[in-house]
Amino acid sequence: MPSQRAHFAQHTVPVAAPADVVYGLLADSPRWPVLLPSYVHVERIDFDGTEESLRLWRLRHGQVCSSPVRRVLRAAERRITFELDGSPVSGAPTSGVWSVAPDGAGRCLVTLRHESPAGPGSTPEALESDVRAELTALCEAAGRWDRLDELLLSFEDSVHVSGSPELVYDFLYRVEDWADLVPHVERADVTEDRPGVQEAVLHTCEPDTGRTLVSECVRLCFPAAGRIVHKETLTPDPVASHYGEWYLEPGETGVRVVSVHHVMLRESAVESVLGEGALLVDARRHVRERLGRSSTEALGLARWHAESAVRRLR
Repeated sequence: MPSQRAHFAQHTVPVAAPADVVYGLLADSPRWPVLLPSYVHVERIDFDGTEESLRLWRLRHGQVCSSPVRRVLRAAERRITFELDGSPVSGAPTSGVWSVAPDGAGRCLVTLRHESPAGPGSTPEALESDVRAELTALCEAAGRWDRLDELLLSFEDSVHVSGSPELVYDFLYRVEDWADLVPHVERADVTEDRPGVQEAVLHTCEPDTGRTLVSECVRLCFPAAGRIVHKETLTPDPVASHYGEWYLEPGETGVRVVSVHHVMLRESAVESVLGEGALLVDARRHVRERLGRSSTEALGLARWHAESAVRRLR
């Protein structure tokens, strides 16, 4: 049998961060959606400390693509090999290697080698573009390494619902109806070309200022698991990236509904939004209050939707 043709690309870039920090970012796959723009969601299926199984959802050329990935992490060598299934060429997975090497005090060199089977829609130019884009995104994220504790924040809000989990999920899923149901949502345009993959443009009102904020997001819906994951692809300042999840925890007396947010701030936009002299701590408070208020309002309405339906059936 003739060998399968393949495309190769390899690039090395300098990164203004210590080698161990950059390796840590590459190894910590669940955090990629808030650090790297193209990743919508990363589900870690199995991990024994060295070998890891993932499912990745990411944006490629404006489309959400999903694929299983197997990785081997060699921390002592700062080296990660990966094999990505779901190739258009049967039996020929995409594979590659990340490697990180120190390059003086507080700097390193990162090399990404990618091998992709030649097939429909696969070209050397496309692979080159993908490799360069991955390295650029990593450089930008790693360049903030010494400020990530200030730039990143995570929090959650929750509510207990004495009603059907299916009704709660139905409310959270039907985001296209929120303009009629949720006071802070002025408009919601939603497309769902594939079941469970929603692309939404939301116009929301900021109560303190009255200004309209526009955000675009991808939502991945998992009804069997009672989860909806969302990643904003267009964020209002001072938010640089925003990744979150709605999930349901059924119990004996109802269901706990949780809204989780992971945010990275855009430091350069803090003063333009909050005024001269505003600091990152002010932006953290502002974003926590804004997103928390919005999610708490939606959670309360989800509870009303489920509990009022139960009362009507009695």
